[in-house]
Amino acid sequence: MENVIEFFQENIIAKICLDAYLTLIVVALLVFLAIKVKKIFILSIIGIILGILSWFATLVQLEVAKYIYPAFFGSYILICVIITAPEIRKLMDSNRKIDQRADMFVSSTESTREAIADAVFHMSSTKVGALITIEQHNSLDQYAERAIQLNSDISKELLEQIFIKDSPLHDGGVIIRGNKIVCAGAYYVLTQDDRLDKTVGSRHRAGVGISEITDSLTIIVSEETGAVHVATAGCMVAIDNKGALLEYINLFLGR
Repeated sequence: MENVIEFFQENIIAKICLDAYLTLIVVALLVFLAIKVKKIFILSIIGIILGILSWFATLVQLEVAKYIYPAFFGSYILICVIITAPEIRKLMDSNRKIDQRADMFVSSTESTREAIADAVFHMSSTKVGALITIEQHNSLDQYAERAIQLNSDISKELLEQIFIKDSPLHDGGVIIRGNKIVCAGAYYVLTQDDRLDKTVGSRHRAGVGISEITDSLTIIVSEETGAVHVATAGCMVAIDNKGALLEYINLFLGR
């Protein structure tokens, strides 16, 4: 190792070539980051590589690289935080403790479930987009607090009015707790799951996203096709009739 260092310190041409090469690596890594690196493991590997190269550039006294590497390495942590912000937020949400209301879980009545299923498949037939989240044990208060409070009894007509295309609440989600619509216009963190088709829209990604960090069930109606999906535990399943939806809801709510 000492011989290698001495070689670069004494050989000016080799030193200039190595300086240019290491600087090029920084530029290449920046381009790679710009394309969007999402995995923390990859970011960690890049950080280790940069740390080693920074140390080596300082050791052999490369004129350009010894200034570029420490400066870039110092801001690399901030870059990582910005890139991984959605994953960090999701991790924090998933580790949030179940609140004290967990032992007082309120289930919905059969008539409420019928009203939800009727509204969903009527909106499906008319291609009205919808996002309906049924709370179970994990509290959804952090999302409800930023939405429009309703605290209304559930009915087919009310759900359809919320999601009608001219409604200001059309793009958000509805949160249901027991037999009440807690709020409308709720917005969730979108899933970053690469397994989903690239054509899947934000409404579906929001439904999967909330199911990844809570034990809720979300029903999604596509505005483009009228297709109905349910999302739970990070998975999305297509539902093609009212009976299947009711069966899924009953299974989800433990009936």
